[in-house]
Amino acid sequence: MSSITWTRAALSSSAVRLAGACWRVVESQSRGSTLKLTDTLDEQLALERIIEATKPPVPEAAHNLHYLLFTPFRYSPYPVASRFRRAGLSPGVFYSSEHSETAIAETIFFRLLFFFESPDTPWPKNAVDFRAFAADFDTARGADLTQPPFASHRAQWTEPVDYTYCLAFADAARDAGLQAIRYESVRDPQHRANVALLDPAVLTPAQKFTEETWILHFGSTGVRAICENPRRSLAFDRTTFASDPRSACWRWER
Repeated sequence: MSSITWTRAALSSSAVRLAGACWRVVESQSRGSTLKLTDTLDEQLALERIIEATKPPVPEAAHNLHYLLFTPFRYSPYPVASRFRRAGLSPGVFYSSEHSETAIAETIFFRLLFFFESPDTPWPKNAVDFRAFAADFDTARGADLTQPPFASHRAQWTEPVDYTYCLAFADAARDAGLQAIRYESVRDPQHRANVALLDPAVLTPAQKFTEETWILHFGSTGVRAICENPRRSLAFDRTTFASDPRSACWRWER
């Protein structure tokens, strides 16, 4: 399927309902970072207000959402293109996964990219805390790239480096009024699904987040991920992300 066949009518007729809980991972910092810079709660509150005033305005469609939900739609210009979002002044995308383990795999991969693009940066001496949370969403205007008529083009949807095809699809999807894209994770060893939400309106405004705390340890043999509750662990060795051609020159010893 070439980009010329992604007409508004064709995409609209292929729309499916996508709903449920989607997982996203953030660093466990939040307001703890401002605690270190202040002596009292009043000072911390004042500093939080100053920081908030310097940030871009929250999009109108996301005003009723929790900050964890509206943040991906808030910041522009976008520094570097990702799978479904172009660099520059482009609409926001809420990248998420159907399983927390998939979201952790995605997080680990892009954290490794940072380290390998900065070869003189040492591995963290201590394990790093991350927070995984599940957000509810619902839309009747979704595209499922793992199902017909899109599944036959899996090679383009799962291209590890070149996002040209996916970006063109996202442009066409927005033009057709689609609000979410379900697609196979390239980084999850089990290839479970990710969900890219294109419109903050599909997120449930008032919701209780299901949360998990993960501890990630980076080192020369790979990455270990441990979830405290429910207790489980994952291991990502040097070969886990071998399908990405960039990994061939990764220097693990540092």
